[in-house]
Amino acid sequence: MTEHQQSVDIAIIGAGPVGMTLALALAGGPHRLRLIDVRPRGAWSGDPRALALAHGSRQVLQGLQAWNLDAATAISTIHVSQRTGFGRTRIDASDYGLPALGYVMRYRDLAAALDARLEDSVFLDNCSVQGIRNDDTRALITMRRADETWRITARLVVHAEGTPGHDADVRVCDYHQHAVVAEVRPTAPHGHRAWERFTGDGPIALLPLGHDYSLVFTVPQAKAAELLELDEHAFLAALRTRFADRMDFVACSPRASFPLALRIRRQIAVGRQVWIGNAAQTLHPVSGQGFNLGLRDAWELADTLLGMAGNDAGEAAGLAAYSRRRRIDRSGSAAFTDGIVRVFANDLAPLRCARGLGLLALELLPPLRHFVARRMIWGARAWP
Repeated sequence: MTEHQQSVDIAIIGAGPVGMTLALALAGGPHRLRLIDVRPRGAWSGDPRALALAHGSRQVLQGLQAWNLDAATAISTIHVSQRTGFGRTRIDASDYGLPALGYVMRYRDLAAALDARLEDSVFLDNCSVQGIRNDDTRALITMRRADETWRITARLVVHAEGTPGHDADVRVCDYHQHAVVAEVRPTAPHGHRAWERFTGDGPIALLPLGHDYSLVFTVPQAKAAELLELDEHAFLAALRTRFADRMDFVACSPRASFPLALRIRRQIAVGRQVWIGNAAQTLHPVSGQGFNLGLRDAWELADTLLGMAGNDAGEAAGLAAYSRRRRIDRSGSAAFTDGIVRVFANDLAPLRCARGLGLLALELLPPLRHFVARRMIWGARAWP
C-alpha cells in the first residue's frame, strides 16, 4: 500500500458549496490549502436539489466571482399566510432597493460555479477520513484512498462535511416532521413570487425555479408516507387544498422526503478543529435560513483567518474570536426558525387568531416587516 504525507496550513473536509466557498475565500492568501472530500470531484453534477439563496449570499458569491446569474431564478416578493386563519403579509424587494430578496438555484449549478474558480491542486477527492488527532501545534488527519494511505498534518482542520452524526457536543431537537420535496408546475406564471403557507401540519414553501416551483411540503412523518404514495393527480389536489384552491398546478416531478430536526453544535471551535455550515448547525427549512447561514460561516471564518497577525491558522485566540463573531448569527437564526415552527405548528383557534394578528402587524407596521426581511436577507447581524 502506498503512503503519502503532506503538510498544509488548513485542511477543509467537505467539498460541497460551503467548503468550496471557504477555500475560494482563502485562495491567494498566505495559507496552503487542501480541500478533502469522500466523493469524487464533480459528484454533484447530477444533483437536482434546489437551494434558496438570500441576496446577502449573492453578495458573498459575487465577491468571489462565483455567482451564476443565468442559473438563478429571482424571488422578487414573498407572500406569507396561514391556512384556516386570517392575516397575511407580503415582503417586496423594491422596499429595500434590491434586485431581488433572494434566488433559487440548483445545487449542481452553484457547485459548478465555485468549482470552476478553484485550482485543481487544492482538491483531494475519494478520501475517507479514518481519524484526526490533535496536539499543541498541529492536527494529523489519516485517510484512505483506494490502496493509498494519506497522512496530512494541518495547523487547522475545518469540518464542512454536512449534517453531523451522533456526537455528544451536538444538541438535537426532533421536530417529528418530514419535508416532502418536489418540483411542481403552476397553471399561471409565478411572476417571481415565493409563497410561505402555514398549516396545522407544518409550513409549505413554494419557491420559483425556472418556470416551476421548488416545493417543500412539511407534514408529520405518517402523512409524508401517505403523500409519497399518492399518484400525481391526487398529490397536486392535496397541495391545492392547502392553498384553499387559490393556486393550481398541472404537473409534479418525482417526490422524496427527509426528516427534520434542529441540530446545534455547542462549541464550533475545539483545539485545532472548527465546524461550519451543516456540520455546525442544521436548521428547519422554514424561511430558508440554513444554507445561507453556512455561507456566512465560511465568509467570516475566511475573514478571521486572513486577518490573524501570525501564520498559525489554528491559533486558539483567533478561533475563539471567530466563535464569538458567529454567536449572534447562529443563535439568532436558530431561534428565529425554531420559533416560527413552534408558533405556527399548533392549530388551536386562539393561536390561529394570535398568528393572524401577528401577520397583520407585519403588513401594517413596515418597521417590523423590515426587521424580519433584513434578517432573512442578511442574517441576525443584518449584513451588509
